[in-house]
Order: sequence, then structure tokens, then C-alpha cells
Amino acid sequence: MKTMNDERGTMNGETVNQKGSSFIVHRSSFRNQSGFTLIELIVVVSIIGILAAIAIVNVKNAHRKAQETALRDDLTQMRKAIDNFYADKQRYPHDLNELVPDYLRKIPADPITRQADWEQVQDNPQNPDETADTNTENANQGPGIFDVKSKAVGQTLDHVNYGDL
Repeated sequence: MKTMNDERGTMNGETVNQKGSSFIVHRSSFRNQSGFTLIELIVVVSIIGILAAIAIVNVKNAHRKAQETALRDDLTQMRKAIDNFYADKQRYPHDLNELVPDYLRKIPADPITRQADWEQVQDNPQNPDETADTNTENANQGPGIFDVKSKAVGQTLDHVNYGDL
């Protein structure tokens, strides 16, 4: 603890006046103080705002990319199941439910529409003006589903229609 011999002394490089029992501190210069200016704070806040905006856009696109990846995977699995069904039975399934439980556990829901309704592409679609087929093998087979597509409206991030996947 420092003691002061006179009424005015120095303490840690600062001028100190003693008046009664309290001390008044006078700084010799305010320019030696360290801190941030208003401009520096505005620049830092602006940079943080820009980075946050970029992160939000990436998170939004990440969710959409995940949905599109899940859609592609579901379509691939169902197409493989249809191909396996055809390899086993030499015909295409008449309904997607024929694939359950031997080829698929269940018909997946479309990740975009969140419904289990898929566009079913039929093999050998019959025209109403055609006469009945005389070949009994082809008549027993009838039309079957050889491909599935999404009914979702819109495009992927790669600008491909969901129905064209």
C-alpha cells in the first residue's frame, strides 16, 4: 500500500488528488485506452450477419438434398424389387403391393409428397380398340408395372423434374 506524503501525489502513473477521505483520479490521456471503435464493431457484426445468412441457406438446401437423395434411393430400391419379381415370376407385378413382403418390407412413402402413391408405368398397355390376344401366355400375363416414378411437382436442385428421376 502506498502512502502519500503530500496532498498531491502519483499512484500507478496517474495523478491523484486527496480531498478529505476520497481520492479523485485524473488520467493524463484518454488516447492510451484500449477498446473497440464503433466502426470496428459494425464491421464485425456485419461479417457475422453475412456468415449466418450463408449458413441458413446451406441448411435449407441440405434438407432438400436429403429429400432428393432419399427419393432417388427409394426409386432405385423399388425398381430393383420389380426386376427381382420379374426374374422370379417371368412377369411384372400388377400392383406394387405384390412386392410386399417378399421383395420390399413395405411400399415407401415419397419423401417429397410424403405419400405412398407412386406413378406406376405399365408394361403392355392395352388399347381399347385392340382385340383380345390369342396367345394364352401373353394373355395370362397382362399388363404389369415395370417402372415407378414420383408424382411430386417441381424440380430437383439439379433442375431435373421429379417425375423424370
